[in-house]
Amino acid sequence: MIYTVTMQGKTWYEQLAKPNWAPDASVFGQVWSVLYVIIAAVNIYVLTQVIRGELDWKVGLPFWINLVFNLLFTPIQFGLKNNFLAMLVIYIILGSIVWSTITIWPHNRLLSIAFVPYLVWVSIATVLQTQIWYLNK
Repeated sequence: MIYTVTMQGKTWYEQLAKPNWAPDASVFGQVWSVLYVIIAAVNIYVLTQVIRGELDWKVGLPFWINLVFNLLFTPIQFGLKNNFLAMLVIYIILGSIVWSTITIWPHNRLLSIAFVPYLVWVSIATVLQTQIWYLNK
């Protein structure tokens, strides 16, 4: 089940202090719509290759860790309204993207390159989340 942001969670987020460079809320949906397609395609490919025995499960591990924490972020941020825990989760997401990209490189460079937009966006989101936590602690 995909967690949706409730109106209460959205209102709470809008009221948080944010840095002046924070993207408009509408940008998040647009960017994530594209990134989720990339993430899904890469993960389906990796899972298929692991099932076929063409990739070791250890190559898939960082991708699956990434998926789990990516799914946890929104309920933590908007459901629990916990900026600190959300910050920790996004650092794990960022680390797992780097780990995934490095791990898959020797097997499929195109997949590594496909994760670059995801890496860039989550890098920006990590700085943003860190600043939101700092400004609202």
